Amino acid sequence: MTEVWLWGLSAIAALAYGLIFSHRPPSLIRTLVKCLAVGALAVIAYLEGGSVLLALALTLCTVGDAFLAGDPKRWLPLGLAAFLMGHVVYAPLLGAHGASPGTVFWIAALAVLAAAGLMLRALWSSLGPLRLPVIAYVVAIVGMVTAGLLLPARFWPATAGALAFMASDAILSFDLFKGAKLFGSPRLTAWAIWFLYWGGQVGICWGMLGA
Repeated sequence: MTEVWLWGLSAIAALAYGLIFSHRPPSLIRTLVKCLAVGALAVIAYLEGGSVLLALALTLCTVGDAFLAGDPKRWLPLGLAAFLMGHVVYAPLLGAHGASPGTVFWIAALAVLAAAGLMLRALWSSLGPLRLPVIAYVVAIVGMVTAGLLLPARFWPATAGALAFMASDAILSFDLFKGAKLFGSPRLTAWAIWFLYWGGQVGICWGMLGA
């Protein structure tokens, strides 16, 4: 029963942040609501599945959320580091359940790698001193997504979640470094970044615990 309430708490916090607080200036309540959305999933991972690695990855991402809820110009490097460590934990967690790679995997993995390379190329001139950290981050998330692609079909929410996570990061990167907005809309961009990210975390958590 505790886990049911935590799932609900995560969903309420995610909706509150996406629809209300994502458009507001940094504040303590904004940070708390944002962290609650994924932090509740970390507690679920530990209580429901006893998965220390899953709980650790979600906790690291929650720390990243706390940094990015503030001024991105000030806290982006620390937020980037926290999420990078989260992906480093996710990769072996997902990879431990992976199946043998087949033709579909290689096609999908090459598509992910190509997308990451094109994204880096498009952002390169705007990254400045963050070039090396961003390269490390991209390598980490590609590793995490590739591990997710190896998961058997019963883990499909986790695979979809990893892909959604990467899509969110791509939109966020172009927003932060290029000022690019989806269809020119800051609100639509904020919604896409947040709900793809939170949905991705839910997918990974649900997929790994459910399977």
